[in-house]
Amino acid sequence: MKAFVKLTLSIFSLSLLAGCGKEIDHSEIRKTGFVFCGQAGPETFNPQLVDSGITSETLSPQLFDTLLVLDPTSYQPQPNIATKWTVNDAGTEYTFTLRNNVQFHHTAWFTPTRPLNADDVVFSFKRIIDENHPFHHTGNATYPWFYGIDFQNLVTKVEALSEHQVKFTLSRPDNSFLSNIATSHAVILSKEYATQLELRDEKPQLDEKPVGTGPFYLEDYQANDLVRLKRHNRYWKQPALMQQVVFDISHRGTGTLAKLLRNECDVLSSPISSQIPIIEASDNIELTAKPTMNVSFIAVNTSHPALNDVRVRKALNYAINRQNILDSVYYGTGTQAYSLLPPDSWAYQRENTQIRYDRNYAIGLLREAGYEQGLELTMSVPLEPRSYNPSPRKTAELIQSNLADVGVQLRIVTDDRFDRQQSLQTNSDLYLTGWIADTGDPDNFLRPLLSCYSHNAGVNIAGWCNPDFDFLLDLALEVDKTRYRINLYKQAQNILNESFPVIPLSHGMQFRAHSKTLTGFRVSPFNAQPFDLVERVK
Repeated sequence: MKAFVKLTLSIFSLSLLAGCGKEIDHSEIRKTGFVFCGQAGPETFNPQLVDSGITSETLSPQLFDTLLVLDPTSYQPQPNIATKWTVNDAGTEYTFTLRNNVQFHHTAWFTPTRPLNADDVVFSFKRIIDENHPFHHTGNATYPWFYGIDFQNLVTKVEALSEHQVKFTLSRPDNSFLSNIATSHAVILSKEYATQLELRDEKPQLDEKPVGTGPFYLEDYQANDLVRLKRHNRYWKQPALMQQVVFDISHRGTGTLAKLLRNECDVLSSPISSQIPIIEASDNIELTAKPTMNVSFIAVNTSHPALNDVRVRKALNYAINRQNILDSVYYGTGTQAYSLLPPDSWAYQRENTQIRYDRNYAIGLLREAGYEQGLELTMSVPLEPRSYNPSPRKTAELIQSNLADVGVQLRIVTDDRFDRQQSLQTNSDLYLTGWIADTGDPDNFLRPLLSCYSHNAGVNIAGWCNPDFDFLLDLALEVDKTRYRINLYKQAQNILNESFPVIPLSHGMQFRAHSKTLTGFRVSPFNAQPFDLVERVK
């Protein structure tokens, strides 16, 4: 909680530098750019420091670059800042060759004197893995996404072999390593900028006033109002087609759908499903839908005396009518979850024996566990719509009704949005949450959410730890044949379906509505893509 407060206060201080309370002049912005709305404001501008939200899911691809990127169809790593790579026979040494002449942003707070080189890559990753690094603890920073996959114990060394060659040494083979460094969390920062900040004793500004190599740079931030990005004219691919992108993060005035219909914003991210018919009826708005690698679920606080009993956890699972949630919340756009893994995952295993609606069985299990007189629980519920759950409050109310039907009284505790680490301070019994994958590897779902290490790191909110489950995950990263990996992940899913530390609910679609005057948006089953090819057609 302390780290969260420090980061929030630091970001707020940046907003004071930029001014506050200015209304967004949409008509002026439309001449050179567009307005994006539908997401809450950032806690930080450094995606290394978060595991979800606007920073990693939308802002990161605009501000930063990564060594590799993931192909949106095959999910395989592709060159980006790194043009090629080699791997030793043991699978423990990866050597990357970097692209020439990749320029950092020129901003009001930093003027680079050189292009990106190997020192920047070493700095960016050593900050994460080395507790003695001068920036590792800056601002009480934590690295929840990286801690969740045990990255700091996997990568033992990052070294510059030359100006444009970097070698990563791993403690063990890891089939997911390339995919993980292709995510929007694994960004490359400027060592030159960091050195200047260290000399000025202003290290927190590395995360508050970002400098990257992406197609846009941060020009203005006003807390609870807007984030304004401007075109990076020295972008290594080619300059973006539009001069600016403004993120409307305000909550005053009309809702986001009304803003879209009244041309006060051009793009609406993740509209709630009940808004879709209205959007489809508009002649001026285009609605796009794409499958995404996501899942909505309930994390169960297994330290609770009643919830430590697997019979109670199973009872909660059987008590929930998922089809009712799909009909009332997703309006036919979602699918029932039979596993944490989505159907598009190559290790997906449908379990419709354990994961089903069975009210009488739920009542029987509660009676067997000694709770025939009832049980009182609390559930933490974020209000921000996400692709995996377009209406969390409605979902929570339906679950509340289902549980009441089997004698469980559920009190709903709401928050504006979900922060995995902050939620641990609430001591709720249940957490309505979800996960949007950063890669196509099954490990990206299972390890961050449920491994023993992620529990120790404070990002496994179920508080569940099973060494047998972890052993299967570790082995699946080391074996080199896909059929062996599939078998191991199916065994891991079987453990979850017997233990229920999390209760899978549904998988959602990623919807985006935008003005028909805009073209050039790219789609991916993971996070937002760079907006460098977006343009306005007259």
